[in-house]
Amino acid sequence: MGEPTEIHAAGADRAGRTTLGGSDPGTDHTARTPGGATRVAQSPAAAVRSRVREQRRTPRRPRLLFELALIGLSYWLYSLVRNAVPEQAAIAQKHSSWVWHLEQTLGIAVERSINHGVNSVTWLIVGMNYYYATLHFIITIGVLVWLYRSHPGRYAASRTVLFVTTGIALVGFYCFPLAPPRLMTNGGFVDTVTLHQTWGSLASGAGAHVSNQFAAMPSMHIGWSTWCGLTIFFLARRPWIRALGLAYPLVTLSVIVSTANHFWLDAVGGLICLAVGFVAARAVYHTWAYRLPRHPDDARDEQLTVPAQWDTKVTA
Repeated sequence: MGEPTEIHAAGADRAGRTTLGGSDPGTDHTARTPGGATRVAQSPAAAVRSRVREQRRTPRRPRLLFELALIGLSYWLYSLVRNAVPEQAAIAQKHSSWVWHLEQTLGIAVERSINHGVNSVTWLIVGMNYYYATLHFIITIGVLVWLYRSHPGRYAASRTVLFVTTGIALVGFYCFPLAPPRLMTNGGFVDTVTLHQTWGSLASGAGAHVSNQFAAMPSMHIGWSTWCGLTIFFLARRPWIRALGLAYPLVTLSVIVSTANHFWLDAVGGLICLAVGFVAARAVYHTWAYRLPRHPDDARDEQLTVPAQWDTKVTA
């Protein structure tokens, strides 16, 4: 009487395995969650898209050699495109007159009076000339280095903002050549750069012959300084450093106007480019650059956290 019982048990066991999807549980193509719901296996294309989304949301720690090469290549391309644009003097002067007339219509054309007033204080205008010629690059590189060392999880997204901003500016330089106020014909502005012979400036001396003098719209002095200021304000801890971050683009604005290197509207153009850069980075990383985790490991730890009940071991 025992043999039929054994045969029945074996048949029931086989039927049970068949119900579960086959004799080999490892070939089951349906994943089950602890709540009982099923998840259909992803196709290869869907898996790739999912992996790309995860990498965007949790950027990896930046690699020094890659970042240095990328920055060097980007600056070379920036200089090449900016300075290779034909210096169309007639068109640049026409655009300058148009911008100046528009500002007069809007009642904001005060750059000339500011330019003459600050130029009467020699030490101040000379200091502004050197500020314009040097800090534009020094502060920007310094903020990038700080991000790389102290905020590696936010570095790639923040760097993307800066690169997109600069790329759009290059399009502006090419499509809308604009003479700065100091080079404007019959504009009545003081060319403080030439007058005081600022050392190291690409706008005077030998540098003026290798740099496009009509790449004034949009102002990357404003675009880059505002990027630096916002980065410092949102990520620095000490209040006085955050205050300096906000002050930096404001001081830069006063410098570009006092030295007659830009119109007000050039600064507006720089801010528009920066806004597009932030939106582009958000589209890539699915969140604002400064809201990403400070360290990539922090995001990974958050993703590995699961509800406690999911960790319950199943016993026989």
